[in-house]
Amino acid sequence: MEAYKNHNSGKPTGAELPLGERDQAVIWHPFTQMQTAPLPIPIVRGDGALLFGEDGKAYIDAVSSWWVTIHGHSHPYIAERIYKQLQTLEHVIFAGFTHQPAVELAERLLPILPNNQSKVFYSDNGSTAVEVALKMAFQYWHNIGQPRRKVIALEGAYHGDTFGAMAVSGRSAFTAPFVPFLFDVEYIPAPVAGQEQTALDQLQALLSDEVAALIVEPLVQGSGGMVMYEPEVLDQFIRLARRHGALIITDEVMTGFGRTGKLFASHYLREQPDLMSLSKGLTGGTMALGVTTCTQEIYDAFLSEDRYKTLFHGHSFTANPLACTAALASLDLLLTDETQASIQRIGQRHAAFAEQLKQKPGVKNVRQRGTILAFDLDVDGQASSYFSNIRDVAYNFLLNECVLMRPLGNVLYVFPPYCITDEQLDTVYAAIEKLLKHLHEDV
Repeated sequence: MEAYKNHNSGKPTGAELPLGERDQAVIWHPFTQMQTAPLPIPIVRGDGALLFGEDGKAYIDAVSSWWVTIHGHSHPYIAERIYKQLQTLEHVIFAGFTHQPAVELAERLLPILPNNQSKVFYSDNGSTAVEVALKMAFQYWHNIGQPRRKVIALEGAYHGDTFGAMAVSGRSAFTAPFVPFLFDVEYIPAPVAGQEQTALDQLQALLSDEVAALIVEPLVQGSGGMVMYEPEVLDQFIRLARRHGALIITDEVMTGFGRTGKLFASHYLREQPDLMSLSKGLTGGTMALGVTTCTQEIYDAFLSEDRYKTLFHGHSFTANPLACTAALASLDLLLTDETQASIQRIGQRHAAFAEQLKQKPGVKNVRQRGTILAFDLDVDGQASSYFSNIRDVAYNFLLNECVLMRPLGNVLYVFPPYCITDEQLDTVYAAIEKLLKHLHEDV
């Protein structure tokens, strides 16, 4: 074993250097301008809501490490389940083969989704789960001999970083270099308070028998700035789109698995989606896994003696047994009375703190849904912007308070794991209040 461990083709490892410097020499980080970024903070261990740095500092992970670790870090139950599975079957090709974790996960997922969801398709992450939903939607119309090529999405949407997911995301700095390669999408405003009728009118004007699908992040647009809107208007969207035959895709990559206070944001709706995309909290943040679900009608459109009607999509790690096992373990934890009570507890604590925030100078547009609390820092009356300079000030200030938050420009949000304690929440809230005081004093 040591021979394998120490083999490095004669290249120096730099093991004597601090981890951050070693990282900088060899790694390109996501959403990071590497020219100006400080050295990354080395994390050596996680436990519950805490991350422990190489220097011994403990940080409260108030954003669930990009919204995935719903049960906290290094959960012993999930680790034990993965360990046992690893000793049995680590992977098998999923074309022509199957295995217990994949079947069981699909059997357990479908009953807790909207009741029209009938089939599960596995992929690797949130972007690919959206990609699959789009391909299913387009090919559904192709297979039934009524091709439709248009998609309607919300302004400011974010559905992922692969090309199809980028195409249905709002046009922004993230997509600018790739716009010539993206298919055209029609956009309507997010139906936030005061803008509902405008959004409905624009949707009505765009709908036709050429629209294949309407895609939404239900109730909360995540990366677009934690933009929140009400279930009633989304129900109206869906009913309107259905009159023209359009399929409905709900991207619950972020909102799924309890984030909004219910198991899925779609559970707030009277109407049901035709396709759903899931990831992030699916495995409790332990392994990469994506899921796309669909109705029986969509699935049936791919059944044929004609092989050209096959859904030609797959990934090398489709339905990886370890990831499916992690998801099963995460579901076990999610559905316990204890976790459900924690979701409600966090929501109640957020709601109470939201009322306090509304009284603070320099704060506007306080909003909350379930375990998600967000607000805008009022930067000279400017609209929210991902590139607001206040972002780095807030991020670094909170890190110094040992609280990990990752502002979306001047939008701050708290998105904690469900295991976070009241004491830890108090620490997060206190750090935010301290930040607001600091910013107010600097004005």
